[in-house]
Amino acid sequence: MPTLEFKGKQFVYSHHLGVPFRELKVIADKSLPAKGQKPSLDDNLIIHGDNLEALKALLPTHAGKVDCIFIDPPYNTGNEGWCYNDNVRSPLMQEWLKKSANPVDKEDLERHDKWLCMMWPRLNLLHELLSENGSIWITLDDNEIHRFRSVMDEIFGEQNFVACCIWHKMDSPKNTAIQFSEDHDYLLVYAKKGSDWRPGLVERSEAMVDRYKNPDNDPRGPWLLSDMAARNSYSLGLYEITTPSGRVISGPPAGSFWRVSKEKFDDLEADGRV
Repeated sequence: MPTLEFKGKQFVYSHHLGVPFRELKVIADKSLPAKGQKPSLDDNLIIHGDNLEALKALLPTHAGKVDCIFIDPPYNTGNEGWCYNDNVRSPLMQEWLKKSANPVDKEDLERHDKWLCMMWPRLNLLHELLSENGSIWITLDDNEIHRFRSVMDEIFGEQNFVACCIWHKMDSPKNTAIQFSEDHDYLLVYAKKGSDWRPGLVERSEAMVDRYKNPDNDPRGPWLLSDMAARNSYSLGLYEITTPSGRVISGPPAGSFWRVSKEKFDDLEADGRV
């Protein structure tokens, strides 16, 4: 499998293993325990602190138990002011990262390397936290999406990639756009075990059920109209249809194909579904 090489990768490759464990402490005056109970770490948690250390602190109690992870990392546009300040012990890495005390500049050609160095140990810890049935969801834009896909393939496994969803984030074009006015970001989805993971389906609403009717009193119950034509090319999807009145339909609408073969169409017609 192809892998992405970036400056500093050799120094952060196992950095997550050396991150010290920090004890999580309950802040009583900011907690909302159940009535009559003391605040504890056994309920919902909001953790304040460095996110790398927070992820490491969760491992003893949550490793392999988290079913869904959502992260919204810095998009690395050069305008966000994020800093890379992990304590990587390698002298060479520390020397290179000295200038990272200040926000990463969008004109700095090494900012992509620094961003990847920042993300790598965090993704490794997130992978350890994810359950066998779990999934991770990440929002990004064009600045890092292509590099991030390669890193995720390496850490989570390319076979566990589920989807790259498009998030339509604006309805009107940017007046300041010089080339194209991008109107979307991305939502990447990976599973711990992609072959077994399935999304949780939403129960049908009343509005969805109401779309099904039964005007012909079909004994099989309510049904929904569906178009027989499809845009995708289908080698068996070009044939004539003769209607009950004898009218001959020479084929599907121009530029489309019947979505089923002639044999399947005849079966549907014999079953009263056409």
